Amino acid sequence: MRFQRLDLNLLVALDALLSEKSVSLAADRLCLSQSATSSALGRLRDYFGDDLLVMKGRGMVLTARAEELIEPVRAVLEQIRTTVAIAPEFDPATADRQVRIMASDYSTQVLLAGALATLEREAPHMRFEIQPMGDNPIEVLERGLIDLLLTIDFAISADHPSQVLFDDDYVVVGDAANPDLQGDMTRERYFALGHVTARFGKSRTPAFDDWFVRRQKTQRRIEVVAPTFLSQAGLVIGTRRIATMHRRLANQLVPTMGLVMREVPFDIPPIREAIQWHISNNNDRALRWVVERLACHAQETTPSADSNVVPIADARRDEIAVQFQQNHPGMRGN
Repeated sequence: MRFQRLDLNLLVALDALLSEKSVSLAADRLCLSQSATSSALGRLRDYFGDDLLVMKGRGMVLTARAEELIEPVRAVLEQIRTTVAIAPEFDPATADRQVRIMASDYSTQVLLAGALATLEREAPHMRFEIQPMGDNPIEVLERGLIDLLLTIDFAISADHPSQVLFDDDYVVVGDAANPDLQGDMTRERYFALGHVTARFGKSRTPAFDDWFVRRQKTQRRIEVVAPTFLSQAGLVIGTRRIATMHRRLANQLVPTMGLVMREVPFDIPPIREAIQWHISNNNDRALRWVVERLACHAQETTPSADSNVVPIADARRDEIAVQFQQNHPGMRGN
């Protein structure tokens, strides 16, 4: 790049030559050959109309013009370094930034609600927009319509960075007066009862538990399809229906809604909730700070005795992820 006939790349060479007062030492500092550095000095002499460095005895000394250039050249390079090469520091206390997050109502309820309350105190000028889970969240992320995608790790893309925030598993929830829930839930009873499940978007994409149970030999009877995870709880009240729900969400809803909670009577993989951002935003300090704060809040709110979340082998998890994504081309999450 040139500015008024000066190749700006030569400024770095000039700074090294003025500092070292030696072509060979400047070449070492610049990781260039001595001939290339001599060539740069020749072009600098031509531009400034001055020898800049001249031989005196066995060494070289700066001309008067070269002495005048030392501080201005150093200042220009420092300004470039601080304004272009080094990203500005992120200060949450003064940051005025909007962050758009796509998340289900489950993720919003069990994580974002509490985390954003904390962020309000730490970053009072930041604004957040939570968008509902759509049919193709990865496409929305890649089009730049959202900054962060909060979803299960089965649904994230391998093309962009992500971070796992927390684990969760599933429980059965129903009305406290439901006679079928007076004892432990059995597999036979689970598949005999009517179910409330949640599906999302225009394509009515099933939640992970719905998709997983569909792959079992015995099929459950879906009597009500709900538009959100939160609405499942209200739709079992006063009925003999049951819902399969994330444990963290059930722990919040059961005590206040006249519901009871039972263990799922068969093995269902726990989920890992993850957050993902576009690879082009990997050095966005504001977004990385938000991710760090969400991860911290998730850790702080993880139950101390989360023994029901039994990890599955990575190979098994990878197999499930592949199957899930094959059935969900847009990698739709929940």
